[in-house]
Amino acid sequence: MSLQSFRLSIRFILPLALALGLFAYAVVPLVDDMTLRWFVRDLDARSQMVSSALQEPLQEYVPQGADRRIAQLLDRSVQEGRLSALAFCNPQGVVVYKTAGYPEALGCPPSNYAESLKQSMMNLPGRGRIHVTESTLRNGAQYLGKLILVHDISYIERRSADAKKYVIALFALLAVVVSLITVFVAHLSWRGWINSMRRLLRPTSTTSQPQPGNAPPEVQPLVSDLRALLHEYNVERRGQENSAQLWNADKLRSLLHDELAGDEVLVVSNREPYIHTKTAKGIEVRRPASGLVTAVEPVMRACSGTWIAHGAGTADRETVDENDRVQVPPKNPAYTLRRVWLSKEEEQGYYYGFANEGLWPLCHIAHVRPVFRSSDWEEYVKVNQRFADAVVAEANTEDPVVLVQDYHFALLPRMVREKLPKATIIMFWHIPWPNPESFGICPWREEILEGLLGNTLLGFHTPFHCKNFLETVDRYLETRIEHEASTISYGGDLTQVEPYPISIAWPEEPYPETIEESRESVRKELGLPRDHLMAIGVDRLDYTKGILERLQAVERMLELHPSMAGRFTMVQIAAPSRTSLEEYQNLEARVRQLAQRINSRFGASGIDPIMLKIEHYESDQVNRYYRAADICVVTSLHDGMNLVAKEFIASREDERGVLILSQFTGAARELHEALIINPYHVEQGADALYRALTMPEMEQRERMRSMRALVRDFNVYRWAGRMLLDAARLRRRERVTAKIHSHSRRPLRRVR
Repeated sequence: MSLQSFRLSIRFILPLALALGLFAYAVVPLVDDMTLRWFVRDLDARSQMVSSALQEPLQEYVPQGADRRIAQLLDRSVQEGRLSALAFCNPQGVVVYKTAGYPEALGCPPSNYAESLKQSMMNLPGRGRIHVTESTLRNGAQYLGKLILVHDISYIERRSADAKKYVIALFALLAVVVSLITVFVAHLSWRGWINSMRRLLRPTSTTSQPQPGNAPPEVQPLVSDLRALLHEYNVERRGQENSAQLWNADKLRSLLHDELAGDEVLVVSNREPYIHTKTAKGIEVRRPASGLVTAVEPVMRACSGTWIAHGAGTADRETVDENDRVQVPPKNPAYTLRRVWLSKEEEQGYYYGFANEGLWPLCHIAHVRPVFRSSDWEEYVKVNQRFADAVVAEANTEDPVVLVQDYHFALLPRMVREKLPKATIIMFWHIPWPNPESFGICPWREEILEGLLGNTLLGFHTPFHCKNFLETVDRYLETRIEHEASTISYGGDLTQVEPYPISIAWPEEPYPETIEESRESVRKELGLPRDHLMAIGVDRLDYTKGILERLQAVERMLELHPSMAGRFTMVQIAAPSRTSLEEYQNLEARVRQLAQRINSRFGASGIDPIMLKIEHYESDQVNRYYRAADICVVTSLHDGMNLVAKEFIASREDERGVLILSQFTGAARELHEALIINPYHVEQGADALYRALTMPEMEQRERMRSMRALVRDFNVYRWAGRMLLDAARLRRRERVTAKIHSHSRRPLRRVR
């Protein structure tokens, strides 16, 4: 036998021997305990027989005080069987009769002394281990005393030791025999498979590729599967080797070129990455301040392809071609934007109605009641179908890669799957997923879940959201769920559910201003002194963002620390959002009233502690505020991730500044060096504000340096790369499965 075969044999023998050893280790004490219990049960039975035989004569002798007869009776009883000694105790607990071998140290045990096995076994010096039982003696209702019976059980221990030796020897012999048989069979099987695989993988002299014809007939159907697995292994190994390298657009582009070479990529979202609007100066292009666009557009720049979105700009129709397409970005086109047009009624029902009055509050625990209307649902279905039709129309192949974004298109994956069954559909759900009880409020819960299970891959921000989704599906649909693999089988389709914490694109270009220049210019614009302390909040004006709670924390901080009045200002940028909805209109009014009240209470020297900017800001302007601020405050009441926290960190190359972060954001599960707070706890928010304002520079640097390293390494390209890599693997496996099925349907060749 060769050295390699010997090593393989050892690999079989050691686990088997270990398993048998552990089994023997567990069984031997069990056998020992069972043997002891059997013998003790036998002694109890014998004791009971002796006691029964002595009952009648003792009932006669004891009242008469016939000491001699009692002594003779006890001595005769001891001479039979394995009974070591006998004694009789009077009602006062004094030993009045006993045989010669009765232990003095035992005396007259208290009542119920031998009720349990543990109590009936004891060790006496010079006598070894004994077994003690007792029997009460009565004459009618009169208590005469009790009989104490003592057995020598040293012979039991000897027999148990012999049994233990026999069991261990049996297991040792069994281990040797089973190991030899296992090694022999495994060696033959392993040698056959190794030889087959070598013939399969060994290139011929004319080509560097393995030749399926070299393989035996029984492994030929697995050739494609084996190649795919080898390719996947190489990709994973390369990913591990490059894990320390920074993910960027070039790396993502190279990875996707290898993994999705020649594959068509389509993105579907409600919000478009570029909006054309009419202004007094003509048509202008604006990039909306959206976390979704911020996250997905770098993927499209790296992958090219087509982005399908709702055209909502006032000049959008004027800038598309006859097929409703326009190349973007305007200055350096990298992909195609295909616009879908919606009427006001459709937008009101699908977007403002079902999506944002129904699904948005349903998925966010922000204490706003979701509203569901049948008319909104009908528009939601109609618009999802229109976008699905656009996907099918834009697809040039039967198996495109479709990347669907967010809760606006819960039904679209199933609709696309029906028209393009070979498509690889990936959906990322950018908001939290609620627990099954909360989701059960939705009247169309089954339809939404069925739509989402049309995906090949479904991503959420955190493992907690994935767990909620699996439990929701388990509650409301008949499916097969593999919790360990995180897969759901429904209607013949398999959906993989995975967490993909979203991030941002790490800035590569230098900022036009230094940190000090931004601090000075921003304070000058706001009319603040150069050394003024400043906090920044950047959000959509939405009730889930905790803006009211944030302002209340500022107010409480100023109440607790009046010296900060006139030295500190909270700048709140709140981009108007869904202004046609009453809930959002009420929120804006409340925010303005609260800010006015705080300013009237704590305004000093013409400087307000709250500066509200309810307007849209471009990303470069927001970055200036990030870099100028001492603190960034994120107090979301419930958020899938919140990219503002990561944008603030990425902008601070000076490694200064403090991030105050709500515990109810997905970002809080990653950015542990931030000051994590419960935004509902006003005093906790106020304390965090004061601590951030007074934090030493060294502590700021330590915290910021750690968070910057995490955001830099786990950026949006890594997020997209992980998701698309997983999709590529699932895509290859589906192709391999299809080939294997086609092989299995072929008639078997007769081997002569």
